[in-house]
Amino acid sequence: MDRFMDFMERKFVPVAAKIGSQRHLVAIRDGFVAIMPLILAGSTALLLKNTIFKWIAALEVLVPICDQVWWGSLAIMTLLVVFSTAYSLAKSYNVDALAAGLIAVGSYFATLPQAHGDAGWGYIHWGYLQATGLFTGLIVALIATEIFVKLIKKDLTIKMPEEVPPAVGRAFAAVLPGMITMFTFGIVFLIIDKLGGISLYDVIYEGIQKPLQGFSQGVGSAMVMAMLINLFWFFGLHGANILDPIMNALYLPALTENAAAIEAGAAAPNAITRVFFDSYVHLGGSGATLALIIAIFIATKKRTEYKEVAKLSAPSGIFQINEPMMFGIPIVLNPILFIPFIITPGILTLIGYIGTATGFAPPTYVAIPWTTPPIIGAFLATGATSASWRAAILAAINLVVAILIYLPFVKLADRQRKGEQTN
Repeated sequence: MDRFMDFMERKFVPVAAKIGSQRHLVAIRDGFVAIMPLILAGSTALLLKNTIFKWIAALEVLVPICDQVWWGSLAIMTLLVVFSTAYSLAKSYNVDALAAGLIAVGSYFATLPQAHGDAGWGYIHWGYLQATGLFTGLIVALIATEIFVKLIKKDLTIKMPEEVPPAVGRAFAAVLPGMITMFTFGIVFLIIDKLGGISLYDVIYEGIQKPLQGFSQGVGSAMVMAMLINLFWFFGLHGANILDPIMNALYLPALTENAAAIEAGAAAPNAITRVFFDSYVHLGGSGATLALIIAIFIATKKRTEYKEVAKLSAPSGIFQINEPMMFGIPIVLNPILFIPFIITPGILTLIGYIGTATGFAPPTYVAIPWTTPPIIGAFLATGATSASWRAAILAAINLVVAILIYLPFVKLADRQRKGEQTN
């Protein structure tokens, strides 16, 4: 174990730290964080529409409000992410972030066809704007911002007299870089169109996004992703933040696809979504550390410091915040807790997948806040319907399984302390 730990600290940790601080991944992560209020607003509207407003006939008159909130949030998620990601990336370069965000949105539109089906000119299908367009939107946002930033840095700008208000000066400074960026993506559209394609979105969706989404629905890949988050965490790196751009890009479209299918009265196509992990895997935070807290209360006798940390961490653990446990026990670089901390999310992912794929629990389709307590979260994420109680039971089963996994290792740590006291 010591040799393995030494190898990981020398080879893995430096690479992981670089990945976690990589400018573009940080911009994507911050971009998703920025639109979280809108995602939660859209999800709440979806939840209300399909539960309370459906159960109480007198409230059905309010359903159009939910439809409009959804239309202004989840239905245009890609546009929101394009702006917020470009804004975050430009800000990291200390370049006009507002201009970069607006130019990125314009560049994304420049890659889209101006008609859809028989609708005629001037109609953009909403499918380009919802979560299925995330891959294309993120690529355009990053490239457009890089072009814009490089042109700004090369001083390819229109300089205004000092007497001109700063806002006007910034706008004119962005004129030439913005025009060149927009024309670049207009040229991209023309090339794809002449080669017989429809749009950049269709090329990326069929060539990259669809295969990756198919891969992400495999239980094996989901288990690896869940365990990889914890592997980062074990070495003191925020695994959730590091992998958040990848998790959102792969599993948010699956969530919105489920929501759209259920809205249309069809069966949800995806077993694993972004919220699936918060509902069944991250019970108390990465590594299901709420289960570790309970295991400590059950089995610890000699390690009084474990019990004290568990007592202090329990309130935050109920709301999926586990930093007190991560650095208080600590779990970070703790060789005794390494095995349960890494394998637990993989096993919980497998159980959650089986429970969903077999139809025991309905699929997740509502984006709940990640701080929603375990079991309640699973109930809400599956729509709070008459079948959602089975999702709550599935989450409770996972919590019990996680406790059973942690118990032997907590006892081992307790026995180790007893041996130290005897010596």
